[in-house]
Amino acid sequence: MQVGFAGAGDAAEKNPFTPKAFAIRYWDKEIRSGLAKPQFLLSKASPLNAAEAAAFVKLASGNALSTRLPEFCAAAKLLCFPEVGSSLEKHDKDANFAVYRDKNFTNYGTGRPGGLDSFKNYSEGENIPVNDFRRYSRDSAGHKDGFLSYGTSGNVVQQSFHTYAAGATGGAGEFKRYADETNVPNLGFTSYSDNANGRTQSFTSYSENGNAGEQTFTSYGKNGNGPTNVFTSYGTESNVVGSGFSNYVETANAANDTFKGYGVDMNNPTNTFSNYAGGGNGAVERFSSYRDKANVGADSFTSYAKSANAADIGFSNYGKSFNEGTDTFTSYAKSSDGETKVGFTSYGVNNTFKDYEKKGTTVSFARYTNISTTLSASASASSLSGSFVNKWVEPGKFFREKMLKEGTVMPMPDIKDKLPERSFLPRSILSKLPFSVSKIDELKQVFKASDNGSMEKMMRDSLAECERAPSRGETKRCVGSLEDMIDFATSVLGRNVAVRTTQNVNGSKKSVVVGPVRGINGGKVTQSVSCHQSLFPYLLYYCHAVPKVRVYEADLLDPKTKVKINRGVAICHLDTSDWSPTHGAFISLGSGPGRIEVCHWIFENDVAWTIVK
Repeated sequence: MQVGFAGAGDAAEKNPFTPKAFAIRYWDKEIRSGLAKPQFLLSKASPLNAAEAAAFVKLASGNALSTRLPEFCAAAKLLCFPEVGSSLEKHDKDANFAVYRDKNFTNYGTGRPGGLDSFKNYSEGENIPVNDFRRYSRDSAGHKDGFLSYGTSGNVVQQSFHTYAAGATGGAGEFKRYADETNVPNLGFTSYSDNANGRTQSFTSYSENGNAGEQTFTSYGKNGNGPTNVFTSYGTESNVVGSGFSNYVETANAANDTFKGYGVDMNNPTNTFSNYAGGGNGAVERFSSYRDKANVGADSFTSYAKSANAADIGFSNYGKSFNEGTDTFTSYAKSSDGETKVGFTSYGVNNTFKDYEKKGTTVSFARYTNISTTLSASASASSLSGSFVNKWVEPGKFFREKMLKEGTVMPMPDIKDKLPERSFLPRSILSKLPFSVSKIDELKQVFKASDNGSMEKMMRDSLAECERAPSRGETKRCVGSLEDMIDFATSVLGRNVAVRTTQNVNGSKKSVVVGPVRGINGGKVTQSVSCHQSLFPYLLYYCHAVPKVRVYEADLLDPKTKVKINRGVAICHLDTSDWSPTHGAFISLGSGPGRIEVCHWIFENDVAWTIVK
């Protein structure tokens, strides 16, 4: 819908030197439609006052913004990581960490005999929780750690565990509902439980329903004796998540690891196992229902169980993706002894085995699926039926144009904005900041982003998408100021434009009834500029115009009362020929590129610019 502006009298507009006042004058100068200004979009203009703006412009000009980063982030309403100070405090009693946040645990629980520390509702629902565990429970005996509902529903979650429980005897660490439903989680376990004796770790409901994050396990359980690790429901229904296991339980004795329900229903998971269980003795590794029902994905096993003694490695129902992924085994079980057993039962498709150790190793393949099987044939995007919807494609996220008819009952996806609240930067500051993958080091210095941390990944991914070559017929630009958005929209559509967005989030994740429908430009093929948020320290929109679309506004009604609860804006893409065959729209609706049109709603805080008709 077209949104009216009713808040022109606040202090920011009264002072003509504020960035927001400038943005309003710029709007009046560049847009000639005469329509009311959109309140929700103007509310995202920079909140800096005139004095703050002048001071930060000067700092930006001298590459010195980082010297006052906390003040800059707070005043400009940006997404910046808190600075977590070190702590050498040593606790010798049980602790319950509830409603806790942004902590550096150094030398915590070292040498403790027994006891239990509980992390419940820790950093829950925060935008940017940052915690660092160093030497936690080191050399302890029988000490238990419980991480329950840890860092859930957060944005840009960064958690680090270094030399956690190293040298410990017995005890257990339990991670339950850890980082579930988070956006861009970055979770690192380095030298976790090294040289430990008989310690058990369990990861249950770990990072489920996450989006675009990474988990790294480096030297996890290395040189341990009898370490037991259980990964159950790990990363279920997550989107584009990567996990890296390097030197995991390397040279350990009697390691026992179980991966059950790992990566199930994921979208495009990428897992790397490098030198996993290498040189160990009597390791038992089980992969059961691993990456089951996932959409594509890629796993690589390099030097897995290399030089192992009497290892027992089993893959059961592994990689049975409905849309085939790839698996690469390089130097797998190489130089292991004759007692090592490797079994593949109901293993997926599209796999490569290179330098695979066959001599002296017992290898069995049962019901191993090759590329010509029914699974592979039925998994191609063009053959998927409309009833076969993978769980990661939310019902109602994509729909056909014929659904936009009064009286139609249809599911509404979750259109709520899940990203952290941020504001645009004024163009005077934005123009002085680096913005390219090639200048990521400079950008990291400005925002004090750690190497390979969540902030770096977040910025790198958004920059890469902004620098991606446009698809055929697409015109695109990333904008970090309201002025830049105005410039791009008017350059494509002219100055007689309107800003449209879905009115509210009512009806999300429920069924709605389509009420009266109005086609913009009479329902004819028209031009539109869609702007979608990207995750970045300041408010950044990816704006693009694609050819051959139709834009609609539709009243949305409650199915029971038939009362209007929302007014949605929908865009229908008529030309999908350049879309990927694995695009969620085709998995959800069936068919393939160029064979159908695809419609979707404009989500909360996203916008569609159209000509005024």
